[in-house]
Amino acid sequence: MQTSPSNTGTTPKTSKKKSQTAAGAMEAKSSKQKQNSTFPRKSSPRDMELWKVLSSQNLPAVLNDPNRGKQRDFFTKLWGEDFVETAFIGNLEHLPEVSYSSFEHYLKKVNKRLKQHEKLNHAISGGPLSPKRPAALPEKLQSDVSGIPRIFMQSNFDLRVPETFQTIHSLKGEVTSPSESSSKPLNSAKVLQEKLAHYLDIVEVQIAYQVTQKSDSFFQAMSSHDALMEKLSRTSKTVSSLRSNLRNMDQYLVQDSLKILQCAQMKQNYFAVVEKLKLMVTVNQTQSMLQLLLSIPDYVAAIDLICTTQEILVQELAGINGFRHLSSQLSEMQRLIDKILSAEFERYVTADLNRPLDQYTEVLEEDKLASIVYGMLRQKYFNFANKYKEEAFTSIKATVKQLVIEEIAANDSGEGDMRLTGTGEQLQGLSLNQWRQLLERTAEALLRVVNHVKVVHDVMREAVDKSSGKNVQSDGKSSEEDSGISYLNISDPSETLLTPDERKIVNFCLGELLCSVCDFANDQFAQLLTMQSKEIWVERATAVQVCDVARIVDNFVDSCIRVCDKRSTALTSAFKVQASKFINKFHQDQKDKLTMILASETWKQTVVPQQFQNLADKLHETGKLTLPKRDLDSSVSISNGNHNSAGAPALVMGGEKYVVVGSILLLLKMMAEYCLCADELSVMAPNLLRCLVELLQLFNSRSCQLVLGAGALHSVGLNTITSTNLALMSRSLQLVLVAAEAAKQQLLPSVTDSQRIVMHLANLEKDIMSHCKEIENKLLALICGLVSREVSQWDARPPVPSNSFRNVSKHMRKLHEAISEVLPEKQVQNLYRNAHKMFKIVLKEQLVKMNILNNGGPQHG
Repeated sequence: MQTSPSNTGTTPKTSKKKSQTAAGAMEAKSSKQKQNSTFPRKSSPRDMELWKVLSSQNLPAVLNDPNRGKQRDFFTKLWGEDFVETAFIGNLEHLPEVSYSSFEHYLKKVNKRLKQHEKLNHAISGGPLSPKRPAALPEKLQSDVSGIPRIFMQSNFDLRVPETFQTIHSLKGEVTSPSESSSKPLNSAKVLQEKLAHYLDIVEVQIAYQVTQKSDSFFQAMSSHDALMEKLSRTSKTVSSLRSNLRNMDQYLVQDSLKILQCAQMKQNYFAVVEKLKLMVTVNQTQSMLQLLLSIPDYVAAIDLICTTQEILVQELAGINGFRHLSSQLSEMQRLIDKILSAEFERYVTADLNRPLDQYTEVLEEDKLASIVYGMLRQKYFNFANKYKEEAFTSIKATVKQLVIEEIAANDSGEGDMRLTGTGEQLQGLSLNQWRQLLERTAEALLRVVNHVKVVHDVMREAVDKSSGKNVQSDGKSSEEDSGISYLNISDPSETLLTPDERKIVNFCLGELLCSVCDFANDQFAQLLTMQSKEIWVERATAVQVCDVARIVDNFVDSCIRVCDKRSTALTSAFKVQASKFINKFHQDQKDKLTMILASETWKQTVVPQQFQNLADKLHETGKLTLPKRDLDSSVSISNGNHNSAGAPALVMGGEKYVVVGSILLLLKMMAEYCLCADELSVMAPNLLRCLVELLQLFNSRSCQLVLGAGALHSVGLNTITSTNLALMSRSLQLVLVAAEAAKQQLLPSVTDSQRIVMHLANLEKDIMSHCKEIENKLLALICGLVSREVSQWDARPPVPSNSFRNVSKHMRKLHEAISEVLPEKQVQNLYRNAHKMFKIVLKEQLVKMNILNNGGPQHG
């Protein structure tokens, strides 16, 4: 639709009117009323030329002053023409050069459109020479319109407003001059009426002018009105037909489908109501179901039922009056289940640990225990392991006390003073065998309790693993393989009851349960062991009895380690104290015994009983000094020089014969006892090895005093120390070296700080070898003395051989007869080789002394 001529053609009158309207809108309301109260003065052509379109300036027009000229850039505009940018900016390589020819096509196309636009505007406005609109009319009309008070131009003009009416009525006095008003008064009402009529005429003329200005638009609107009405008629008919079709579709297609959907929704609502009623029936049966679950007992299911029912009451059945008290009843029932769980667990633990236990006692009502554990895990009560631990401590105390009472009662002789003393003093009356039997029975009973706790621990551990969602069979070995007991199938909980962190906490508590029970059992056993700690027990105990007690203690400690993978030091430390006392007493007894044996030793060849030959055979086969228990306490009579008694004349070891004295055989037995005690008392092996070294040093020093120092002449009344005595002593020391090396290899692996012990053993070996060398030198000195005496008495004259040389041969033969059956052949050869060297030296000295030369004379022979 084209624009009317009034909008396109702009005259000075219309522009002035627009500016006056805009200026009037910006004035205050009070100023408007004052200006409208008086008649405006007539505007002159000079006043109309004062305001033009260029007088309406905006902010860019003010800032860009056209009078200042054009500056090249921002810097010269602000800082003057003196500011010149010296840097040269070259052309950009990536941007193409744009010339005027690039815009020629666009300018031609736009120029054609511009000419058409100007032509249309000129045709619509009629041009400046159009005869239809005189040129002077718009200025007059504009001048007449400006004379109308502005109050009539306001958008909120209303005569019902008292202020507006008063302003209009005050216009009556402005139509005459002051001279006329003083000379001839006028009818104010008539004047006002005429003035208003005049304003009305001006407005009507202006309206007529505007109508003539927009006549083409009116004609164009009227011409298009018929076409528009025809289109509206067709559109109305189309809309009516469409509405009719829509009504039919709504009646026959939509409503029936909606009824189907409504029926489906209704059916769904009915089903929801039925399900809600079923849920209400189920919730109504909660209490009876809880009683049934508690009678099974299935505590986890009961607690889950309570929690699920409470959630349903809050989410699904909120606002139902029939269930308003059910939530508090369920909470009370849950607290009751907590008390039932605690009471049932205490009752179960008491019944399980206070019954007689044997080696293959199974868990009492395992399913009940698993159900209770599941319930406690569901309620996050993780202290059930501590409760079971306390009851296990009580059971261990009661077991030890019962065994002690039974043993005392079996040994009670009926004397009244025995009953008045304490338990520890009554235990002093037990014999060592009875004491050992008590310790053995106590160890077995405590191990039964510990193993039973281990079985219960495995059941609890399995329940914890299943509660955390862990597959028990996925482990390398199941709890059945650990304990050797076939478990029943424990029903898995319906959901995961424990998080991984909670599972670690519970498993840690269960591990502490096992370790604490084993430690407490060791403590109780240690207390029982220390009740018999007086000196009388140490004095009366033998090595066999102490080894038996050590075996009992070691088996008990090892069994506890297999149960909890942790070593308890209480029992080991207590037994170590007792064993240390026994070793000190045992070692002192052995030294006293060895001293007495050496004091009564005649240093003659002895007969070797069969048990010592067995000891030598065992030493050769295994490299260890071992002795049967029956031989430890048996007393063996060693015959000195009596070859007719039962036994062999020499000790055979590895095909080599050892002709020894009787004290060496008893020393071998002592060494075997030391090694046996070290094997049984592994914790005391270093002490025993040091004691053995001290015992061998005592034997070496004492035997040296008796034989080389001739102490045996006074102790046993020997006339002299013969070569046989010296040979027996040397061979005995050689046997001691062999036995000492075997004991070293046997006991050294059990010693932690072995460096000092090895040094002591090296010094011992050095001393014994030095002793053997002194004995050999003593034999050599003995034969050399005899040879020197005979050679010194020799005269170089017939008969040949002389008596002196015959005596030398006789002495040599006797020495060989004395030592050949005692010393090994190699040692005898070395001894005679050295004796021959000494004989040649002595003979050479004698020849030099007798001045016998090698000249073939009669003395040279």
